Amino acid sequence: MRIACARAQRDDSSSWNFNFMASHALVSKQKLCTQLPLLTPKALSLNGTKNPGKRPKQDAYKNPLLISYLSQLQNIANPQHLLGKEEETMAETKELLCSLRKPRSVVKKFQAKPQNEGDGAVVRRSIGRYELNYFDPFLLLDEFSVAAPAGFPDHPHRGFETVTYMLEGAVRHEDFEGHKGTIKAGDLQWMTAGRGIVHSEMPAAPGTSKGLQLWVNLSSSDKMIEPKYQELKSGEVAAASRDGVEVRVIAGESMGVRSPVQTRTPTMYLDFTLKPSAHLRQPIPPGWSSFVYVLQGEGIFGTEKSGPVGPHHLLLLGRGDGLDVWNKSMKSLRFVLLAGLPLGEPVARYGPFVMNSDDEIDRTIEDFDRCINGFEKAKHWRSSDLIGLEF
Repeated sequence: MRIACARAQRDDSSSWNFNFMASHALVSKQKLCTQLPLLTPKALSLNGTKNPGKRPKQDAYKNPLLISYLSQLQNIANPQHLLGKEEETMAETKELLCSLRKPRSVVKKFQAKPQNEGDGAVVRRSIGRYELNYFDPFLLLDEFSVAAPAGFPDHPHRGFETVTYMLEGAVRHEDFEGHKGTIKAGDLQWMTAGRGIVHSEMPAAPGTSKGLQLWVNLSSSDKMIEPKYQELKSGEVAAASRDGVEVRVIAGESMGVRSPVQTRTPTMYLDFTLKPSAHLRQPIPPGWSSFVYVLQGEGIFGTEKSGPVGPHHLLLLGRGDGLDVWNKSMKSLRFVLLAGLPLGEPVARYGPFVMNSDDEIDRTIEDFDRCINGFEKAKHWRSSDLIGLEF
C-alpha cells in the first residue's frame, strides 16, 4: 500500500456568503448567545442553547434590505425544541474524549442532506444547523449548488471571515468598496468582513456552479478590524502530490508546501484527493478543533477498522495530533480537512452579524440601519445586479 505522510505546522499568523438565506436558516428571529468550547457536548450532540438571548429591539429593524433577507429565511430551526439536548450525552462524550489517543478518531458523523434555499439554490449544510450550531471557531460550512438566474444580491456581514472555494463553475463578486471579481473553479476568496461589508454574489458561468462556503469566527479583538480580501487563482493555490495523494493547501501547510493565506484565527484548510490504495497521515495541531467533509468517493478515517464513509458526510474528530485516511475503494477519494484554534468566547449571532454579546448585535443593527461605523458606503451603494430591483 502506498503511504503519503504530510507535515504541518501551526499557523499563528494573524468568502463570501454565496447563499445568504441558506447560511442563516437556523437563526430565526432570535439571537443565539452562548459559549461553546472545543469538543463539548454542545458541539458534538443535537443541541441548541439554553439561553437564546433577548430579542433585538424592534425599532432597530428599519433597514428594508435587512428586513427583506430576514423575511426570506427558510427551514428555520426553533431553538425551543432543542432545549436540554446539550446535556444528553455529557458523560458519554467526556468519557470518549478522555480515551482518545493519537491519531484522532471520528467521534461523531452525519450526512448533510440537500435543502432548497433562496431561489434555485441547493445547499448541504454541515455546520450551522441544529445538529451542530457552532464548532469553535467554525460558524458554518455549506456545500452549495446554484444556477443562473438565481443568485444572492446585496447583503451585509460583520464580525467574522467568509471563505469561498469554488469546485465547479464561477461566481461574480462585488462589494460597496468597489471590489469586483469572478471566482472560478479552483479559485479561493478569503474575505475578512471585520467591522462591515456589504456585497453580492451572482453566478457567472452557464450551468450549475458548485463550491464550499466556510465561516470562521473572529476573536473579540479582531471583530472590528478593517475589511480585507485574500484571493488566489486556481494556479496560485499551493499544491503537492506524493504516493497517490494530492493536496491543495487553502490555509496552513501540508506535504512540505504552505499557503500564502494569512489567517486571523489560526486555521488549516486542506483539499485532499487519494487514489485507490493510497494512505494519508496528516498532522493536526493538538488542541485544535478539526473535522472532515467528504466530497467524492469513499474513505476510511481515523482507524483502519472503521467503516467506509461516502460523500456529503461531516466527521468530527477527537483529540490527538494527526489523522490517518485510507482509500480502499476502486475510485478516487476527495475530501477537505479543516482545523482551527478554538476562541473560547461567547457567540451572539443574528443573521449576517456575529459578535460577542446581545448589546453588540443591537449596536451592529443600528450601525447598519444608520450607515455608520463601517457601513457608511452602504447608504447609496447598490450592486450592478441589484440596480433597478426593489425590495
